[in-house]
Amino acid sequence: MINRRFSIAPMLDWTDRHERYFLRLISRHALLYTEMVHTNAILRGDRQRFLEFNPAEHPLALQLGGSEPADLAECARIAEGYGYDEVNLNVGCPSERVKSGQFGACLMATPQRVADCVSAMQAAVSIPVTVKHRTGIDELDSWAHLSGFVETVADAGCGVFIVHARKAWLKGLSPKENREVPPLHYDVVYRLKQAYPQLEIIINGGLTSLDTAIAQLEHVDGVMMGREAYHNPYILAEVDRLFYDDKAEIVTREAVLQGLMSYIAAELDKGTKLHAITRHIMGLYQAVPGARAWRRHLSEQGVKQAAGLETLVEAAKFIGVDI
Repeated sequence: MINRRFSIAPMLDWTDRHERYFLRLISRHALLYTEMVHTNAILRGDRQRFLEFNPAEHPLALQLGGSEPADLAECARIAEGYGYDEVNLNVGCPSERVKSGQFGACLMATPQRVADCVSAMQAAVSIPVTVKHRTGIDELDSWAHLSGFVETVADAGCGVFIVHARKAWLKGLSPKENREVPPLHYDVVYRLKQAYPQLEIIINGGLTSLDTAIAQLEHVDGVMMGREAYHNPYILAEVDRLFYDDKAEIVTREAVLQGLMSYIAAELDKGTKLHAITRHIMGLYQAVPGARAWRRHLSEQGVKQAAGLETLVEAAKFIGVDI
């Protein structure tokens, strides 16, 4: 059974397999999510590239984008075969590309379509099928619409809803603006949990501290943190203790780096470029003396064609660490 008390949001171009491996070195228990992967990429693209992951990443969920029940069901089946612990349907992304493809946040306007997708996916797999969505879109932001959406999808067999506590404006706002401009309404998410206590409700949006995050558990079943976990990854060092009552010693930044070295060496041997990995670890030493020089060295030297482990060793010296 998956414990969703704390999870890391799926973030396009960010939560790839290298980022997830890095974050797993900091937290043993947080539920990790892939970037959103469209069904076409799996069914007609380089499946291995999009679905490959390291076993250390468990527990791990695959987020799918799509709106065709049969395609989503097939991708869910494939995901289960790859060993994913959960499949999540994206009903929250507001980008123009997503909207034109009739998936993501615009699906909130068609609850029955989402229900059909969930039902088909549920029938294809034994792992959990979950939905991540907004509190509303455009003018469809009333309690009646949101509760109707959740009821319709829950009736199709979905028991877990991850709610970004903002509506999305599909007209006039960029994806970045849709993460910041529409106001947060945590109270709406709390009301969902009160109205549907049998459902597992996870709250997402605007969480930038563990104190704020853990306070949410008085109202909902779990929290999902996004960009803060990416830019300041060491914030996760206390997640296991605070959210999972794991009394193991908190991992140090240096231990994280040491753990990453063998992973990077293996990836370099496979042809992975160093920057593909080190671009994710820029924030590891946030607010530590030497952090700016650490970031500069990684960003300037890590992109070079021949960059190897020595680049990371050199960067670590700026923050007084020998690895």
